[in-house]
Amino acid sequence: MSAKVGLLTALVLVNIAFIIGWLWAVRRHHLQGRPDPADVGIGALTAFLDTLGIGSFAPTTALFKFRGKPADELIPGTLNVGLNTAAFIETFLFITVVTVQPALLICMVGSAAAGAWLGAGVVSRMRRRSIQVFMGVALLIAAAFFAMRNLGAFPPGGESFGLEGWRFPFAVVVSFVLGALMCIGIGNYAPLMIMLSLLGMHPLAAFPIMMGSDGMLQPVASLGFFRSGRFAHVPALGLTLGSIFGVLVAFYIVKQLPLTMMRWLVTAVVAYAAVSMLRSARTESRSAPEVATH
Repeated sequence: MSAKVGLLTALVLVNIAFIIGWLWAVRRHHLQGRPDPADVGIGALTAFLDTLGIGSFAPTTALFKFRGKPADELIPGTLNVGLNTAAFIETFLFITVVTVQPALLICMVGSAAAGAWLGAGVVSRMRRRSIQVFMGVALLIAAAFFAMRNLGAFPPGGESFGLEGWRFPFAVVVSFVLGALMCIGIGNYAPLMIMLSLLGMHPLAAFPIMMGSDGMLQPVASLGFFRSGRFAHVPALGLTLGSIFGVLVAFYIVKQLPLTMMRWLVTAVVAYAAVSMLRSARTESRSAPEVATH
């Protein structure tokens, strides 16, 4: 069995576990409701952007913040659950189109999934204000990456589709860290693209690794959120339905757009949402009851 077939098989199996886990969470936490058309639209738009390489976590968080729901502490889980189907489809599409070093692909995807399992457990126990602060900072980082990409500050990359020597384990360790950070809403596209380019890889080689990492880590992280119930069921359903449409349109029909203009628009929206999230954290801190001293 080739590494690619093995990865796709593992992807199918973990997504079967994802479906079973969601059904179990519905029963355990008594979840119900029908998808909101607005959430379906958000899922379609951000999955569309994701397939073109812009990313989906930061734009989705920004649009959630504009809507005022779901609650801030439920956003990380909702992102991982609701956008998992898009990641699953993208993984199949990009892994079959772009060939990258099999061992590197398997190790980085597995490392990201392990990081996600750890991260989901931590995020599920975090307080609302802590999540607001982390997500506010994550959105600012995302906005900075978008601006850097538009200004040509990203490294050009090399020609390699694999890594040797110390670069290999280094990339695997970084993938683990980024997998854990995905659970708090920090997308891995820009950091992975920069890291792999600095290590001498072709920018195109980052796509199957990015998509494969998301395709594996999101269902793994979702299992943790299913257990705690810390995700918004109805918005996640809407994201799921809309994201299927967004991925297929971007991959098979549109394929290329004036991405620079789109990134500047996303940068502005995400930066505004970051400020809004941090303001919410500040308000949360002020409204928290003071602890009496003795």
